[in-house]
Amino acid sequence: MDISRLSADARQRRSAEIRAFLRSRRARLSPEDVGMAAGGGGRRTPGLRREEVAVLAGVGVSWYTWLEQGRDINVSGDVLDAVARVLRLDAAEREHLYLLAGLNPPPSPPAEREVPPGLRRVIDGWLPRPAYVIDRHWRFAAVNRAARLVFGYGETDHSCLVSFFTSARHRASLCHWEDAAREIAGRFRADAARYPDDPEFSRIASDLCAASPAFAGIWAEHPVGSTSHGTKTLGHPEAGELVFEYTTLPLEDLPGHRLLLYTPAPGTDTAQRLAALLGTPEPVAG
Repeated sequence: MDISRLSADARQRRSAEIRAFLRSRRARLSPEDVGMAAGGGGRRTPGLRREEVAVLAGVGVSWYTWLEQGRDINVSGDVLDAVARVLRLDAAEREHLYLLAGLNPPPSPPAEREVPPGLRRVIDGWLPRPAYVIDRHWRFAAVNRAARLVFGYGETDHSCLVSFFTSARHRASLCHWEDAAREIAGRFRADAARYPDDPEFSRIASDLCAASPAFAGIWAEHPVGSTSHGTKTLGHPEAGELVFEYTTLPLEDLPGHRLLLYTPAPGTDTAQRLAALLGTPEPVAG
């Protein structure tokens, strides 16, 4: 579809349609529907806010606002699919969004970010222990089944940083959340300093400040950290208390990417609880 050839009246109708369509889809979802805290009674209108959709989809708040306003902006299938996942659009609604945005809808969603087959085998072979790969912006590149079950990562989770600060389940289950939040924000700031010419870090931080008052407060204190290992304790709704030691490893073949491996902490029954959660016959030695 070539939007540039549309008449002024057609452009106006298209802008009005995409505005009404996206607003209606935001309105039918609550923060709880996408795993975010309710945030009290301060909402004037029902549904998700624009900044919440943007940060969950991994796009800029301004860009999403312009999309919803029907402005002539550059769009791609990847970002439209991210918005569609957050708004839980079905196949017909996703196709409609593509057409309103001026793109030909693809027959199926694009493939997940490519990770070398050997590395993916390492991640899957780490089962029943959690493991995942993130890129330099902390977006997921690959996640194994254990990480999804243990940490609650779903189809709409695109970033471990965003999920940490916006997921109600994450906050409720993780022990010593405030300490971990300060550490994570400090590590993200340290990463941003390594890429001074990359504006994406500032964009992510700015949008997350708008979506998470907790992140905004910590970010304003300018914490800095660079630890690559530690211990994480959480209260899983099904498995109970799980205690992990984690290690972060850089990946030479994927510059900026890191592999995070979690191991049941010695002296705990995490291995047995983890095996039961994943349905494996024998517990993993801690």
